[in-house]
Amino acid sequence: MAVAVALLTGSAAAAGPPGGPLTRCPVDAVLSGAGCMDRYEASVWRVPTPTTVNKSLVSRIRSGKATADDLAKGGATQLGVFTDDYAPCADSAQNCVNDIYAVSLPGVLPSANITWFQAQEACANAGKRLPTSAEWQVAANGTPDPGPDNGTTDCNSTGVVPTLTTPTGARSSCVSARGAFDMVGNLDEWVADWVPLSTGCSDWGGLSDDFMCLSGASTAGGGPGALLRGGDFRSRSSAGPLAVVASGGPFNSRAFIGFRCVR
Repeated sequence: MAVAVALLTGSAAAAGPPGGPLTRCPVDAVLSGAGCMDRYEASVWRVPTPTTVNKSLVSRIRSGKATADDLAKGGATQLGVFTDDYAPCADSAQNCVNDIYAVSLPGVLPSANITWFQAQEACANAGKRLPTSAEWQVAANGTPDPGPDNGTTDCNSTGVVPTLTTPTGARSSCVSARGAFDMVGNLDEWVADWVPLSTGCSDWGGLSDDFMCLSGASTAGGGPGALLRGGDFRSRSSAGPLAVVASGGPFNSRAFIGFRCVR
């Protein structure tokens, strides 16, 4: 019966005994180790009347089945594309429950201008969570390290387009071995981990020229450093699957910071 339910609903349930390994994920995610990582960088949507009129839309979001058409029909509004317009959902995540929802959709500009706390709540409302840095790394493996950005298929790491970010999944060559798009470039992505705030930034020496912004860590640096992974549209060759930044606090919200979720 459990197998039949999983096949009918398209859920991420294991096709095997309870507690067994996952064998499939919703269409909006890719199988990555023990979890289902969002295939695309998150777009954040405000869903009106989510517990009543749009209860079925929220259910579709949480099951990974929501489409852009579903969101439009429900009167949902995308947030964070060009400005910080998440209020009344505050930077600290106050007033965010049942308000903003993270959705993994192809062909939309990903949402940015978001703090770590808001990203965490957008994932939680959608029945997901922020990935750990280790989980993110597994999903990112195999993504090409950026070289010249041809503006069409390569990872978006030189900001060559007017909008700076590109639609999710549009860069066809910027895909990991497990099928996740844009894990290098486009937007830096929040992950769950915090470390002491770093005060220096270099690369990985002979290993890689990707950002290694983990040096000079200090508990007196003004707060924790919430990790960002992958680099963004400005990062050029410093973007990559090993890029990691801990020089910004969890209250940072910038036009180059986004996220994705995991189940």
